[in-house]
Amino acid sequence: MFSRTSKSFSLALAAACLTLLPMGCKKQQITLACNAAPPSVFPGESVTVTGTAGAVSTKKNNNLIYSWSGDGVTGNGNTATVNTSALNPGSYTVKGSVKEGKKGKEGKKPWENAECSTSYTVKEFEPPTISCSASPSTIQPGQTSTVTANGVSPQNRPLTYSYSAAAGSISGSGSSATFSSTGAPTGPVEITCKVADDKGHTASAGTSVTIEAPPPPPIVHVETLCVMTFDKDPRRPDRVDNESKACLDEVAIELQKQPDAKAVIVGNSTQKERDALKKHHHRKGQTPADPGAQRAVNSKDYLVKEKGIDPSRISTATGNTDEQAAHNYLVPPSANFSNDVQGTTPVDESTVKPQERKPLGEKPHHKKAAASSSSSN
Repeated sequence: MFSRTSKSFSLALAAACLTLLPMGCKKQQITLACNAAPPSVFPGESVTVTGTAGAVSTKKNNNLIYSWSGDGVTGNGNTATVNTSALNPGSYTVKGSVKEGKKGKEGKKPWENAECSTSYTVKEFEPPTISCSASPSTIQPGQTSTVTANGVSPQNRPLTYSYSAAAGSISGSGSSATFSSTGAPTGPVEITCKVADDKGHTASAGTSVTIEAPPPPPIVHVETLCVMTFDKDPRRPDRVDNESKACLDEVAIELQKQPDAKAVIVGNSTQKERDALKKHHHRKGQTPADPGAQRAVNSKDYLVKEKGIDPSRISTATGNTDEQAAHNYLVPPSANFSNDVQGTTPVDESTVKPQERKPLGEKPHHKKAAASSSSSN
């Protein structure tokens, strides 16, 4: 039996609980706080949500059950993980709840349940960047240049490269391409390098390759060959002697090595011998041939008859040097003889005929057998 005093205290305590707590003094309301970390991520990065329960009963048989909901959310106790790989950029909410109570009877009472929510942001992927260069940056028509692109994705997204050129052509699909200048005009050619990630973000950069006009072909000049002198035999000053033959043999070899080249033989004479020749022929009423012209024609005759050179490949001329000599020149197809060797006059070979190589002492009107002539050379 309770005493009258004890009974009065219990009634007072019950009245106080009903006044302070609508549900009485048996249990405080459980609470749940949620936190998402990190608060913002790029698609594919995970978010961890942690729930912290408060005012939890200390009874030994008390049990807590957590549950989670939201896009890509999976929970394990008071922790949930968000898989954002399939989420579009934007703001998302994760909801959590907790129940407490005896095992199998959790959340039966109103104060045994609590809920929470937290939010996080999925950010848009940042676009890639790109730089572009060409090496070499200056080429000749028909040559190629290597174009290198360096694309960077801040979130390491897969990248695809493409290229275009304002002229010529360019091929390549990776971070390197080849520019061909074939068909492109001279001058700078603009090249565009483009990169795209798997989310459709793009970036571009430019470079250029300068196509230089090819240098002009080298000027080909006449080549000076050997010189023949005609001052050793005063009685036959126009005769091709053995020393001259050796020189002409060299000319023949050069003509054979360069079948598209030609030769020019420029004969010279002294004023003294020209004056003497004019005086001699004037007495006979004849027009003398210039000794230089005769020397050139005689030398050509040797090349044609003895060395088998086509006469159309050999030209004869007279020079203005006061000497008893003849100069031999090799003329490549693109060389200009008149520019390289000035002061010469073509010989009229219709009036200047080659002289027979006769032995000393034989008069011009006498004829000897070829064998006798050959033995006197």
